Amino acid sequence: MNNLKYYNDSLAYDFDMFAPKKAPSGSSYDNIVVMPKKANRAQKRRAAATKRLSAPVTLVLCAVMVLSALCGNIALRLQINEVNSEINDMRAVISELDSEKTSLEVEMQRRMSYQNLELEAIGLGMKKPEKEDVTYIRVNDTNAAMTQNGDFVSEQ
Repeated sequence: MNNLKYYNDSLAYDFDMFAPKKAPSGSSYDNIVVMPKKANRAQKRRAAATKRLSAPVTLVLCAVMVLSALCGNIALRLQINEVNSEINDMRAVISELDSEKTSLEVEMQRRMSYQNLELEAIGLGMKKPEKEDVTYIRVNDTNAAMTQNGDFVSEQ
């Protein structure tokens, strides 16, 4: 077998695969539209203007966002402070009403004490019952009683 032939010709490798590719000619693709050069220039000008304006616009938008966030934060804190002051006012009113309730309870207890009731009763002409004022009734099997006037009252 003659292996020398293969060694010199290098048939084992296809070097065309590693060679740079040739650009296809424009006539082979019919679906590609070539834009005129003026449009490309206008696009480049717009892109350049956008790049020039994008940094300041972004900076301004970021500043506006930060400023609006700070203003919102301040507004929310103001509302929280207003609500906290209302809560503190209500707590003060509650404590004042509690102390008034306590003083009224003490006054009620003072007026309703046993000694005061006794003094009022004496002032109205009342007196404690004595032995002579008590009338005892004896009840017998007939279920009849005699009143203080002497009348006889029975069950019938």
